[in-house]
Amino acid sequence: MASSKKEMEKKRLVKETISSMTKQIEKLEDQKELYIEKGKEAKAKGLTNQYELALSGLKMTITQIRRMEEMKLNFEITSQMRDMSQMTVDFLKGMGSLSREMSKLTNEKTFLKVQKEFTDAMTGVETQMADMDAFMSDTSSAFKRNSAMSPEDTKAAERMIDAPSGEELDDEIEKEFEELKKLMG
Repeated sequence: MASSKKEMEKKRLVKETISSMTKQIEKLEDQKELYIEKGKEAKAKGLTNQYELALSGLKMTITQIRRMEEMKLNFEITSQMRDMSQMTVDFLKGMGSLSREMSKLTNEKTFLKVQKEFTDAMTGVETQMADMDAFMSDTSSAFKRNSAMSPEDTKAAERMIDAPSGEELDDEIEKEFEELKKLMG
């Protein structure tokens, strides 16, 4: 029963952590929109330094969003892998118990077969743990690679700032609509 409480507490902590990461991503998305807005405002007023500052903030925020999304995904995957490992451990405990019971009821040859199956299952758990270690190492490398933005990402961030705002976009659409009406007769 105590292990059941511990397991429930672990699951609660996992859910809280995922929720916290989701909220952080949402805050960063809001921050990204603010930098875009401020960059447009600075550009419209010809404030080069403030535009560069907004662009720099936007690039940092985009990088942080990517990191948080990767961290959240890694956390979710690792949590699922832990759950699978726990199921394997539970299976192995059951197999061990079953093997002990079977050894009382059967001859030595049958016990050796169950013991071999048990050993094979343990080897599977060790392989799974090695795969998880490799995954975590790869994830760490990915974080390092994505810490800096490429020139293309910088240009994409600049395009976000240069994109027309809602009112300007409405004016552009209205102009295009009027031109189409003229063409149609």
